[in-house]
Amino acid sequence: MSQAHKGRVLVIAGSDSGGGAGIQADIKTITALGGYAATAITAVTVQNTLGVTGVHPIPLDVIAAQARAVLDDIGADAIKTGMLGDAAVVEIVAQALDHAGGVPAVVDPVMVAKGGAPLLAEAAIGAVKSLMIPRAFLLTPNAPEAAALTGLVVETTEDLRRAGEALLALGARAVLMKGGHVAGERVVDVLMTPAGETTFEGERIDTRHTHGTGCTLASACAAGLAKGLKLEEAVAQAWNYVHEAMLRAPGFGAGHGPLDHGWTLRT
Repeated sequence: MSQAHKGRVLVIAGSDSGGGAGIQADIKTITALGGYAATAITAVTVQNTLGVTGVHPIPLDVIAAQARAVLDDIGADAIKTGMLGDAAVVEIVAQALDHAGGVPAVVDPVMVAKGGAPLLAEAAIGAVKSLMIPRAFLLTPNAPEAAALTGLVVETTEDLRRAGEALLALGARAVLMKGGHVAGERVVDVLMTPAGETTFEGERIDTRHTHGTGCTLASACAAGLAKGLKLEEAVAQAWNYVHEAMLRAPGFGAGHGPLDHGWTLRT
């Protein structure tokens, strides 16, 4: 591993008390893939597999201070952003990305928790479009997020591609359009860049244990980039990691359960 790719990932996102998503999933994922996770927490959420019952934002100056403390000492080879909450946080995080000086950012435009609780104010969608998407090395929206960001109907794989083109036009260097919300026996994700596209396809896993899949996939992509993998290689590694983590889900909780983030440590 070169000095430029030490596997350091700064994660800027919310905390999930249930451990299945958010910062907790991010740390476990990055560690399981051989990286080093540092964090700037944007909010503390009260949640379990049944849903979110509380969201407590972190003060803006504290979010900024966490990011700067990490970047000015430990450094980062990639940055992953998740739950941002509102437009003011989006602005602070955009400033942190600029302070990082060209470190590739994986932007997961988190809007709604698996159980349906809103995690991004509707008024903040414009800030994500104008401030986060142009700074994204890789944007990782699911179909509802893509629809919210583009104003397009996103119900099929072709719809995903059209929305992906629109998001590239907004300034993202690459988009991974996630097809989990698109009906069908197979799940098709499409990695799109101005140079072309790559599809990642597999049988849909029949399980309720899907909490944190988006956070996990984005962090796995960031971990690969931080260790020097090319974009397509990082996404392929991430896709396979999440697929196996879903298959090995421990079955915790009565609702949308977590994945097995640590499976790589036992094989």
